[in-house]
Amino acid sequence: MHFLKVRDIPAGDLHHIIERGIAIKQHPETVSDALAGRTLAMLFQKTSTRTRFSFEVGMTQLGGHAIFAETRLTNLGIADVRDEGKVISRYVDLIMARMRRNTDLMLLAEGSEVPVINGLDEKYHPAQALTDVMTIHEKLGSVEGQKVVYVGIANNVSNSLAMATIMLGGRFVLCVPEHDPEARDDEHAAFLRDHDTYAETADIDEAMNGADVVYTDTWVNLEYFSDPDFAEEKERRIATFMPYQVNEDLLARSGKDTTLVMHCLPAHKGYEVNDTVLYHPNSVVFDQAENRLHAQKALMLYLLDKLD
Repeated sequence: MHFLKVRDIPAGDLHHIIERGIAIKQHPETVSDALAGRTLAMLFQKTSTRTRFSFEVGMTQLGGHAIFAETRLTNLGIADVRDEGKVISRYVDLIMARMRRNTDLMLLAEGSEVPVINGLDEKYHPAQALTDVMTIHEKLGSVEGQKVVYVGIANNVSNSLAMATIMLGGRFVLCVPEHDPEARDDEHAAFLRDHDTYAETADIDEAMNGADVVYTDTWVNLEYFSDPDFAEEKERRIATFMPYQVNEDLLARSGKDTTLVMHCLPAHKGYEVNDTVLYHPNSVVFDQAENRLHAQKALMLYLLDKLD
């Protein structure tokens, strides 16, 4: 099986993976040779820090080996993506791909004879969502019943986090003034709206009331942030989204002093989140980043039928 979007894994298995991820975090020695002799191919069209390091270190800590490849230095950009996926899968046991377009990721998976993990595309970021729900479970004891509020711009991260949250029995509120057009998926949105544990609003007070978790992400995709051709759109977005900045005032609107702050990083401090809240005692941002390692170790074991 592949892990291209959160729904590819049944809810019960998703819960088991995050519980095992927490156990692996506490006792990494129990799986130190679980994937000995196995190889992970890591294909990157986009830049990365957390995804690359966490997958490569994770595979190493499981006793396996990881190969990093920038797709611009391979034939993926000029050859049939399905054919390349088939060939690569003859060499390795797992493929993790961080692609610009979901359509290319789907073609890669169609050709591959081994599991493919979505390391991010413009529509979804399921590996991040897996980490996020593991972090919520670790900090609050369960995702079930927790109110998770996402503020800022609706994007690939919010798409996947919303799905993971409602699958595990949490409540998800999308509080955004607009959507990233590249991340729109009407079928995905319709599925979410069929659940009474999912809500959308642009009203910050309504969204934040009683929030157990507040989550945000960058308003401008990283590759565009310093691009002069995107400067006008960047300034427009800053003006539109500044009322949704996660700061002390917004955090206080939850009416609780225990509301967790989450961000998938890297953060543009002073924009979607300010310094005070990013480093607030309630911020679990860096624990969340660390948990990429542990959640993905459990995921790789699951996909290779090695997760007990």
